[in-house]
Amino acid sequence: MKLKNLSESILRSVKSKGYKYIDLPSVIEANHIVQRSGENFRKFIFSFTDQNGSELCLRPDLTIASCLRYLENNLKGKEKIFYSGQAYRKSEKKSDSIIRDQIGFEILGSKDEKNDDKEIINTSLKSLQNIKYTSGKLTIGNVEIFNLLISKLDIPKRWRLRLSRHFWREDYFNDLLKRLETNSDVDPTIVEIDKKRYLKMLKEDLSNVIAGRTINEILNRFDNKIKDPRRASKGKGVSKIIKDFLKIKCPINEAASELNKFFKKNRINLVVDQRYFPVSNNKVSKLNVVFSTSFGRQLEYYTGMVFKIDVKSKNKLKNIINGGRYDRLISDLGSKKQIPAVGAALNLNY
Repeated sequence: MKLKNLSESILRSVKSKGYKYIDLPSVIEANHIVQRSGENFRKFIFSFTDQNGSELCLRPDLTIASCLRYLENNLKGKEKIFYSGQAYRKSEKKSDSIIRDQIGFEILGSKDEKNDDKEIINTSLKSLQNIKYTSGKLTIGNVEIFNLLISKLDIPKRWRLRLSRHFWREDYFNDLLKRLETNSDVDPTIVEIDKKRYLKMLKEDLSNVIAGRTINEILNRFDNKIKDPRRASKGKGVSKIIKDFLKIKCPINEAASELNKFFKKNRINLVVDQRYFPVSNNKVSKLNVVFSTSFGRQLEYYTGMVFKIDVKSKNKLKNIINGGRYDRLISDLGSKKQIPAVGAALNLNY
């Protein structure tokens, strides 16, 4: 009963901000989840095959279910929506519950991105008024700034794409940095073997598919790798810049100045304004507000501003709200054009 009362109170506060309530399907196609999160994520979902042979699953994520609704209903323009329900996901910890009661709210299809980011955070803060806590922390990051940094670094294009694509996979990302430092991704012996394969493949049908890629795609990638070499000494310098960037953590009102000092020190042609961030005050409600360049690596689909709210209750710090911008998610799910999207989810089982 306590959970139900809390849920109803939060839903009322979200509705008062002008959001429209929608219902979401409990079952979605499993390939939508696997395509976004990778095959390794399959072990966390509850899937089954229907009578037509299609693989379905209980929704492990309400955001993807919401974006699929926008896409499949061919919706246009701005939508401010909210929803509630359960997400079902297995965990590596046996003590964790497989059912997560959540409330989510989103702004889809709006081009007023900076104001929308602020509104999502303000809605999150308003929903906290229904929860008892003594103190807490609002952490803000920005995946877009990381990608801007990567775009300015003196490394081959394939490495920029690789680092950007795998930013959210922290262990693998760190392994990539080690390879960047040592140039271990280019073995001269293997390159010579690959050259022989390259010449052989040139004589084959370029439309044939090997391991999910056409021969033409494989040849183009090898060609780019040979024409775009990377010196190990340069790789070490670039790796250090990335590692130093990911150490930046400061009060939110110092975020722009700290970043600009870093860019200037490393001779990177980038400048950010404090207005770039959705919050300017170091304290809102009972929350300390901090900026962290390394935050935002939990989900692959984040593209810009990301945030989380942790609250302290009975001397325990618990994560209660997570959110951010995911402008590519709807297009990745099948839309022919990119749809701006930002939202947050509140965990009622905190």
